[in-house]
Amino acid sequence: MPDNVPNDLIPLRERIDELDRRFVELLAERNELVAQVADVKRRSGFPIRDSSREGQMLEDRRTLGVKDGIRPEVVESLFRVILWASRDRQAALRAAVPIHVDPRRIAIIGGNGGMGRCLEKMFLDQGHQVLIADVDTTLTPKEAAEQADATVISVPIRSTREVIELVGPACGEDSLLLDVTSIKSDPVEAMVNSTSANVIGTHPLFGPAINSLQGQRVVMTPARLHDGEWESWLHSSFKAAGLEVIQSTPEKHDRIMSVVQVLTHYSTEVIGRTMQALDVSIAESLQFTSPIYHMELLMAARHFAQSPDLYSAIEMSNPNTEAVTSAFTRAAEEMRSLIISGDQDGFRDTFGEVRDFFGEFSKTALVESSYLIDRLVERT
Repeated sequence: MPDNVPNDLIPLRERIDELDRRFVELLAERNELVAQVADVKRRSGFPIRDSSREGQMLEDRRTLGVKDGIRPEVVESLFRVILWASRDRQAALRAAVPIHVDPRRIAIIGGNGGMGRCLEKMFLDQGHQVLIADVDTTLTPKEAAEQADATVISVPIRSTREVIELVGPACGEDSLLLDVTSIKSDPVEAMVNSTSANVIGTHPLFGPAINSLQGQRVVMTPARLHDGEWESWLHSSFKAAGLEVIQSTPEKHDRIMSVVQVLTHYSTEVIGRTMQALDVSIAESLQFTSPIYHMELLMAARHFAQSPDLYSAIEMSNPNTEAVTSAFTRAAEEMRSLIISGDQDGFRDTFGEVRDFFGEFSKTALVESSYLIDRLVERT
């Protein structure tokens, strides 16, 4: 803090500090009410998230902000965080978990890994028993599967088929076998061929380091179901944890993931490799950064701070990788040619074609990206 703080500023800051303390106290009081809300929702079966109610609340709070001379977008931003925290607390208090749960025995193969630990907590919070089998446990994968009502395969992508073929025959016909791999066609095929159990492929669209499961997404690709019981159970378990469930097929999943994951990761890797080749000074570039560059740089650096084995497996295992990366190379060369040749008309036409492709989503993107940029600027 600067040494030359004006004397008139000190009492004003003290008053602001006092108001902030009162604000935190009110949040704590609100938090106690949220606990009561969670109890009512659990007893009644009412869902944690009520989008209609949230929309009404946000509109009301925005109106209050306008009346009091506060920018409505500031008020909305504040209350969106509060609402997220409210949903997260309700989930932690098991508001979406039925009071009377039929406990199941869940085996997690690879349970000592990041995603395995995340799933273990989710199932334990819902009252189930969890068996962990991993490379460093005395309990073997086959033993765990033999004892389990449901067996989860949560191992590295390149080991998934081998583990499925080992564990599948040990799963009882009335049990459930599922995986959490980020590709679906090959693991689902392996599960169907290696066991007579019920089979559902899943893909959590988040990493294990997230702060909360609230609002995160998971894909389900049912493959073999003797009846609807296991599909309903798994769907309910995910929803109880606050997850949004997306139903798909293995083929559709892999096709879409070739864009969501492969194209995204590949383009990020090309950016990172290009910056390295140009010997860019990160520190120097940050002195001149725009919010967009800062955001891109954060995502690139975040990418390379993680496991190369994870990303290589995702990109090399997807059956659509060659088509996607080839399309990227062609598009990059097309744009390079337009820029190097100074073809302004061609650039404008190509730009317009892509803009038309995005359509109405462009308007949404402007609003949502502006929100992200504002939040990023606040932290710098």
